Order: sequence, then C-alpha cells, then structure tokens
Amino acid sequence: MAVWLARLGRWCFRRRWAVTLVWVGLLAACGAGAATLSGPTEDAFSVPGTEAQRANDLVVERFPEAAGGARARVVIAGAPDERELRAAVRRIGDVPKVAGVAAPAVSPDGRVALLEVGYGVPADELTAADRAALRDAAEGAGLRVELSGDAVAPPAEGAGELAGVVVAAIVLTVTLGSLTAAGLPLLSAIVGIGTGLSVLGAVSGFTTLNSDTPALALMLGLAVAIDYALFVISRYRDEVRGGREPAEAAGHAVGTAGTAVVFAGATVVIALAGLAVVGIPVLTELGLAAAGTVAVSVLVALTLLPALIGFAGRRVLGRRAAPSGGRTGGAGRWARFVTAHPLPVLAAAVGVLAVAAVPALDLRLGLPDDGTAPAETTQRQAYDLVADAFGPGFNGPLTLVVRDADARAAAGRVAGTVEPLGVAAVRTVAVDAAGRTALVEVVPDSGPTSEATGELIEEIRDRTGPEVAVTGPTAIDVDTSRKLAGAMTGYLALIVGLAFLLLTVVFRSIVVPLKATAGFLLSVAATFGAVVAVFQWGWLDGVGVHASGIIVNLLPVMLIGMVFGLAMDYQVFLVTRMREEHARGADPVEAVVTGLAHGSRVVTAAALIMISVFGGFVLSDLPMLQSFGFALAAAVFFDAFVVRMTIVPAVMALLGGAVWRLPRWLDRVLPRVDVEGRGLAPGPADAREVSRSGAQ
Repeated sequence: MAVWLARLGRWCFRRRWAVTLVWVGLLAACGAGAATLSGPTEDAFSVPGTEAQRANDLVVERFPEAAGGARARVVIAGAPDERELRAAVRRIGDVPKVAGVAAPAVSPDGRVALLEVGYGVPADELTAADRAALRDAAEGAGLRVELSGDAVAPPAEGAGELAGVVVAAIVLTVTLGSLTAAGLPLLSAIVGIGTGLSVLGAVSGFTTLNSDTPALALMLGLAVAIDYALFVISRYRDEVRGGREPAEAAGHAVGTAGTAVVFAGATVVIALAGLAVVGIPVLTELGLAAAGTVAVSVLVALTLLPALIGFAGRRVLGRRAAPSGGRTGGAGRWARFVTAHPLPVLAAAVGVLAVAAVPALDLRLGLPDDGTAPAETTQRQAYDLVADAFGPGFNGPLTLVVRDADARAAAGRVAGTVEPLGVAAVRTVAVDAAGRTALVEVVPDSGPTSEATGELIEEIRDRTGPEVAVTGPTAIDVDTSRKLAGAMTGYLALIVGLAFLLLTVVFRSIVVPLKATAGFLLSVAATFGAVVAVFQWGWLDGVGVHASGIIVNLLPVMLIGMVFGLAMDYQVFLVTRMREEHARGADPVEAVVTGLAHGSRVVTAAALIMISVFGGFVLSDLPMLQSFGFALAAAVFFDAFVVRMTIVPAVMALLGGAVWRLPRWLDRVLPRVDVEGRGLAPGPADAREVSRSGAQ
C-alpha cells in the first residue's frame, strides 16, 4: 500500500493543475446537486421493534387525522378571559394551513390557557411566513404568548463551529510556522467538507434526513479533515528537510503518513457504518453520513493536498529551523520522564481516568425536549408556564392504545385501572369508526424526563393486558433509551474486537492491540463520566452549558464509534513512529522516546485542533449538538494526552521488547500491511542513519 500511495502522491504533485480542477469541478457539481435537489429535514425518528413505536404506527393507521400534520401549542398567560380566548381561537383558525384549534384548556387558577393547534400539512411544508402568522394571530389579544411544537421554528444553531475553526487556524500557524502551510489543511478541509455536505444535501432530495445529520457530519468531518492534512504536511516537511526533492518528498509523505491516514480513516468509517447493527434507522443515517464525510476527507488528503503542496512549493516549510532529531524540547523531556518512571506515571494516569469515570455510574438516557431548551426560547417559556400552571405531566402526556370489540367500554375499564396509579388526569380522547380501537390520554404527575414517568409506563404495562399499548413521545423516548442502552454493550464488543484485529495486523503484536483497546475503554469511561457531570449533574450550568438532567440517548452509542476512530488515529500516528525507530535498530525504550518525541508535537497540534473544532459546538443553543461537541472534545483530551501520550509509552517502557513479539504461527497467518513505508526507497536522511548504524 505504501508504494502505491507514494506513486499516487508523486502523480498528484506533478499534475497539480489537473487534480485541482477535478476537485473544483466535483465540488461545483455536488453543490449544484444540493442546490437543486435538497429537501427538508425532520426532528422525529422511529425506533422499530419497540412497543411504543408499534403502537404509534397503529395510531397513524387508525387515526390519520391525529398524526398527519404539524402541531403547535399556544400558551396564553395573563389571566385571559373567555372573550379573549374565543377571539384567539378564531384568529388562529384563520391562519393559512391550520386545520383546527381545540377548545381552550384553562389552568385551575385561571392564569394560563392552552390552545392545541393542528395543521393540515406536515411541519416541513410550513414556511417562515406560516410560522410567523401563527404568532401574529396568537398575540392579537395583547397578552403574553409562548409557542411550542413542531410547527414552531426551532432555536437557532448559532455559529460556534466558526470559533473552533479560528482556533484551529491559530494552532496550525503556531505548529507549522507558516501561514501558507497552515492554510493548506484548512483549504483542503473546506473542499472535503463542502463536497461531503453537498452530497448529503442532494441525498435529502430522495430521502428525509434527520435535522442533526448535517451538523454531526460537519463536526466530525471538519476535525478529521484538518488532522489528516496536518499529518501529511508535517511528514512532507520532514522529508524535504531531510534532503528529498519536493516531488519525492510528497510521494514519501503520502506513502507513509498517507498509509496511516488510510488506516485511521478506514477504522472511523467502519466504526460509524457499524452503527447500523444497532437497528435504529436514525443511528444508521447519522453514522453513514459522518462516515461519508470522513471518507471524502481521506481522499482529499491523499490527492488534493499533494497538489496544493505542489502549488505552495517551499513556502510550506516556513522559517522554522528543522528539529534536531526530536530528542530535545518539551516533547523529548516528557518522553524521557515517562519512560524513566513508568509505574508511578501509569498509576497516576489510570487513577485520573478512573476518577473521571465515576459519574458515569449515574448515567441516565433520554431525549432533549422543550424543558431542556435555552431559557430565553419561546419553547422553554411555554414549557415552564404549562408545568407551573397545570403540572409537569401536561408537557408529556401518554397515549394508551386500547384494542377491543367494544373499545369505548374497554377504554373506560383501562382508565379505572390507571387512575389509582397516581396520575394527574385520564380521559378517552378518540374511538375509531369501527369502535374497535380507542385512545386514552394519561397525564402523569411527573415530567417527561422524570424517572417516575418511566416507572409509571412500566406499571401501566404490567397492570393492563396485551390489548393495551403505551405510546406518545415520552413513551417512545423511554423505549428508545432502553433499546440503545441494551445495544451499547454489543456494539462496544464489536468495536473492541475490530480494534484488536486491525491493530494486530498493522503492528504485528499482541501487546500493542491489548493496551490500545484498554486505553480506548478508559477514554470512553472517562468521557461518559465528564458528560454526566456537566450535562446531567450540571457542574457547568450557568456558564453557557445547558444541563438537562439527562444525556441524549443517541450519544453513548455514537460516541463509542467516534472515539474509537479518533483513538486509532493517535495510536497509529504515534506507535508507527516508535515501530519505525525500533525497526532501525533502536532498543525498545529508546524507540519509545524517539518516536514519542518525533510524533507528539504533531499529535498535540492535531488534538488541540479537534478539541477546538468540537468545542466550538459547545457554543450551540441546541442541547444535542452541545453535548456531542463537549463529549468529543473531552474524549480527544483524555485519549490523546492521558492515554496515547502517557499510558501507552509507560506500558511500552515497562514491557520492553515484549511489546513487539508475535507468535510465529500468527505471524505466518496475518497479512502484511506496510504502514511504516519500509517498501519505499530510503531518502538521504535514511541513508545517513543507516551509514551511522553500520559504522557503530
């Protein structure tokens, strides 16, 4: 692979104009496709196989009028009188595309009234003017009005990722010592992300995508695109300073660092695509979308980047002097400190991760609702008004689907069974034309994300027969969280097994995969702990972080796949350099020192770039993006700095030469992958190193 990639790198360097024009044309074509084909996104998703989802499908089939169009809840505060409410109902009923307005519900103290509004079209067919018309009609009475529901425009996402990109640019400039060199990773990332997101936009014209899919694809794709480009450019600079001609240096950089990029990118793609095994369509969609942007980023790093380097010429080198072997400076001192005191360093690092992981024992999964929206949004204001005036359960009523030959009578019996369970209200809301299916609305005493509501759902299921099914957004959320929690162990086992197999092939060692997968598990546990502390316990609440008391139920499974890919990035880039030094004849500990000293500067910069990009999403107003951004930033910090640059060298120093041993029978069976570029012709610097070794 290294030889083939080196040829590709040289070809792209020498034919830079053709390669660049191909990528520009591809970007333009994909952009045009997105502009002409892109369709709307949606917030809702289905979870096949759960009771709540099956019941919801039955509701859609038997009561299409209850599930067809967008819905809005209008909350009017300020003690509205009957005349004002009748006028509001009339004005809202005249709003375009509104199919009907239910009779107002007034709180016991008369301070707050609720108007449930149904539309004749789904939410994705509502324009900004349609949404604005609803608010204008509701506010006609001059009272305080707050809105919620899918017919209301969601909170703005913000542009926090731009701040992350700015920080990433600063880190690149400081690391590479050249504005030109720093600009190339950003330029290649823009092309890669633009192409990937444009493809997503075009795909949305044929299938409806979740509204969070483009943002998550952008988050991961942007980070890996910059990182992969940084690794290739750094290797190119080393090769030129070692005496290679630019074209040969580009080929060698793509053949060595590019091989590692291919392996690292492949692990990310496989891990994300593997989310399909969980069996939840939205996870499959999110995983494939993110995997696609990562695959494009790999192609950009292997083809467009060498072409851009060819245009930049020696300006990529900057004015910084070549490093003196990588053994001096902070990186070298840290490497020698770790290898000189491996046991205490290992114990301290593992202890830090274990302490960080403790909050994960209290992990509670759920989906963010209006109660977790930023306090200044109308959705959150509506949620709080309803909870205060009617009780928290009115924000998440349950729907019981009752099937019986006499559904109305059966619904009455079910209501009698449920009422003693401690609920705020129970009522039959609909019976189908055949009289065989009824809908019973149950308002819990507790809020949608409360543990008590989840216990109530289970108690209702235990006390009613198979002819009764519980559904509604709250029940779907509870069932989804449980299904995801159950799938997490199996998916984690799949990822760990994959990591062990791939690393065994690449490094031809048993110890390296063992410590790599163990480090990955430590990183995941510590990240879960940090996320629980911040978003569930609220340790940073009030400083721009919206703590919701629950963790987005999609996050743990997706985080496992994403962290696996990122962890393998750093594992490959650091340990490959250590293996190179060992293959050249360095003793095991010295190989660790030299490899860490050479690679840690670039890996540190790469980690800081990822933390910056992911951290930018913490500035978003959307709870899901905020928690994903924080989780990924924390995962990169734990894995890069604590695991790969501390625990890994400490373990390798303790085990010495045993790290690189492989049973002979396994050595004969495993395929050989040249990640270190041993099949490439040695350059001037390599020849001098060989000469010195021979002289000794």
